[in-house]
Amino acid sequence: MKDFAKSFYQSKAWKKCRQAYISKRMGIDGGLCEVCGVEQGYIVHHVIPLTEENINNPVITLNHLNLKYECKQCHDEEEGHYLDGKGIKRPLCLFDEEGNIKADLRRGL
Repeated sequence: MKDFAKSFYQSKAWKKCRQAYISKRMGIDGGLCEVCGVEQGYIVHHVIPLTEENINNPVITLNHLNLKYECKQCHDEEEGHYLDGKGIKRPLCLFDEEGNIKADLRRGL
């Protein structure tokens, strides 16, 4: 997780939005991954990635239209989440059982 996003991902607003989105997906298809449609969703992913410029824009950060519920494998394959700087596949982030980032391996956090 990037430094500028830490407080956002720990905020009540994000946790409430994230849980509401998971509940919505559970009601639609039992919470299947929105990419592969086979595995159980694991991570709520922002389609438009969060940046320092948009982190305070709720249309980007808290809008269900900008979210996808993805399994870990599909999420890791997007946007290089699973590639190190040399193009080698390895996890760049670790997630807890609720899908929250618990370690950013790119930075040793």
